[in-house]
Amino acid sequence: MKRIILLVAAAFAPAALAGPYAPAAGLPGSTAIARDSAAIVGWASGYEDLVRGPVDISDIPSGFASFGAGTDALGPADAHVDSLPVVSLGDGGRITLTFANPIANGSGADFAVFENGFDGFLELAFVDVSSDGTNFFRFPAFSLTPTTSQAPAFGQSIDPTNLHNLAGKYLRGFGTPFDLTDLAGTPGLDINGVTHIRIQDVVGSIDPLYRALDSLGNAINDPWVTPFPQGGFDLDAVGVLHFAPVPEPSTALLLGCAGFALALRRRR
Repeated sequence: MKRIILLVAAAFAPAALAGPYAPAAGLPGSTAIARDSAAIVGWASGYEDLVRGPVDISDIPSGFASFGAGTDALGPADAHVDSLPVVSLGDGGRITLTFANPIANGSGADFAVFENGFDGFLELAFVDVSSDGTNFFRFPAFSLTPTTSQAPAFGQSIDPTNLHNLAGKYLRGFGTPFDLTDLAGTPGLDINGVTHIRIQDVVGSIDPLYRALDSLGNAINDPWVTPFPQGGFDLDAVGVLHFAPVPEPSTALLLGCAGFALALRRRR
């Protein structure tokens, strides 16, 4: 969401580095991918299936997220400014992104998802991938954020060391990395030919009626409710670290094309 001045000090500040996962950008051991990293070789170039969620899933008449457009998630991640061109998904909303070439499983992370979190205000999303545009498979996601009380919209920081494989783990300007190795062996998925990435907002409520669960069955606690047009996960960009190699034309194909061109010239 766009920056709103915090009126309450971050309640979780003393618990920094409490969890087992990678820490915030700039700290030793962080896995954050900077928006200007030389490792990024491309960006999402198209989108489909943009489905906005409500700004408050417990009060549907309050309306749906409406900030931004699908095109705001295309191309490079944006600079550190207060108002980024992002697309807001709302509670449980989703968008599917496409790419100029398939994404492949390489060494380490293969793509990174950029949100516009700030000052510990982290809105989270699940990430699913597909190699046929029809069958999607979710990255195993983990949240160890305590669920004894609801994380409010403002005034409480979310500790990234409690999060893994959830988009939005890092502040704006830094992407959350995803490694296709995590999905190796999944029937129906070619991890060397991923064509679609789907981002789906995590409803951060801990209420059993609305909560989203991680891969261990834990409720995922993130800032909620966010009853604004910018509510829910705000997607900035998806950067690619490994594209699949573009096949070289075969000798037979090249000879065939040459023969076809020669035949056309003779007819003339």
